Amino acid sequence: MVFKRLLGAIGVGGPTVDTVLDPASVRPGGTLSGRVRLAGGKTDFEIEHITLELVARVEAEHEEGESEGVVAFDRFTVGGGFRLAEGEQRSVPFSVVVPWETPVTELHGQRLGVVLGVRTELSVAGAKDKGDLDELTVSPLPVQEAVLEALGGLGFGFRSADLEYGRIGGTGQRLPFYQEIELLPSPQYAQQVNEIELTFLANPGGMEVVLEADKRGGFLSPGQDALTRFTVSHEAVQQQDWPSIIDGWMRQLVEHRSSAHGAPMGHGSPARFGSGHGHEAGHHEGRRSGPGMGTAVAAGAAGLAAGVVGGMVAGEVVDEVGDFFEGDEEEEEG
Repeated sequence: MVFKRLLGAIGVGGPTVDTVLDPASVRPGGTLSGRVRLAGGKTDFEIEHITLELVARVEAEHEEGESEGVVAFDRFTVGGGFRLAEGEQRSVPFSVVVPWETPVTELHGQRLGVVLGVRTELSVAGAKDKGDLDELTVSPLPVQEAVLEALGGLGFGFRSADLEYGRIGGTGQRLPFYQEIELLPSPQYAQQVNEIELTFLANPGGMEVVLEADKRGGFLSPGQDALTRFTVSHEAVQQQDWPSIIDGWMRQLVEHRSSAHGAPMGHGSPARFGSGHGHEAGHHEGRRSGPGMGTAVAAGAAGLAAGVVGGMVAGEVVDEVGDFFEGDEEEEEG
C-alpha cells in the first residue's frame, strides 16, 4: 500500500516521495530495508533530511471509556543533506533495526488484525511534510511462533488481537503500548476460564510471556482475573516440548496459587517463573494508564485472522488497512 502525495508544505511544483519496502516481512528486533524514491519538482530543492517513522493503531482505556489513536514508536533518519535537482529521480536505500517489542501482524501469512505502518517524512527548505505511508508486515520470532502453534495444538482458539496503550507493571516493557492476543480456552479449561489474554515482550536476551485469564465465577463466587508471567529464551527453540511447557503455564494460571511464583528453574531451562509481585495490579493499571488518544484511529477493528495456526478457530479477515491509513491522512490534511 503506497500513498503518493505532493509535498503540500512546499506547494505545487515540489518534489514527491515514494517509499518502497523490501517484500520480505520483518521480525521483531530484525532489519527493515527498502528504498525512498524521490522525484524532483519544477525547481531545485535542498533535502535536509529523510526520516522514517514506525506507527501503530492503538486502543486506549481511560475513565471516560475507550479511544483509538496512532502512536509513533520509533524514528530513523535515513538520508538528507543533498540537493535534488529539477526533475531529478533519486533512490535512497535504507536498512534499519525495528524494536524487539514490535507487534506481530501475521502468522503463516494470515493477518492478526493489527495495523502497523512506515511513514516517510521529508524536511525540505525548512518545511516538513509526511509524504508517504506504507503498511508494515511483521512475522513472529521463532519462539513466538512456537508458543502460538503449541496453543493451537492444545485446542486454544484465536479470537482477536489488538494493541493496548499503557504499560504492564513489573515487566521490562519499553514501548508505550503492548500487543494483546485474545484466545478462547481449550475444552480442558472451558469450564474455568472465559478467555485467555497473551502478551509477548521480546528483548535481545529472550522474551517475557504475560498471561491473563478471565476466570468464570462459581455458584456463590464472582469471576476474577488471574495473571502470571514467564520468561523464555531465543535459544534451542526447536528442542523444547512447548505443549508440555505451555500446559504447565495454563495450569498455574488457572489455579492461580499464591505460591505459584517460585524460584527460577535451572540454567538452560526453556522457561522460568518471573517475580509475581504486583503483576496483577500492574497489568490492569497498564491497560488504563496514559493520556487519552485524541490523535487517532484504531487497529483492533481490523477483524479476526483467518486460519491462524492449526487447530485455532478461523475467523474472517476484514481488510481495512487502507481505510484506516487513508482516514489518518485526511485528518492530517484537514
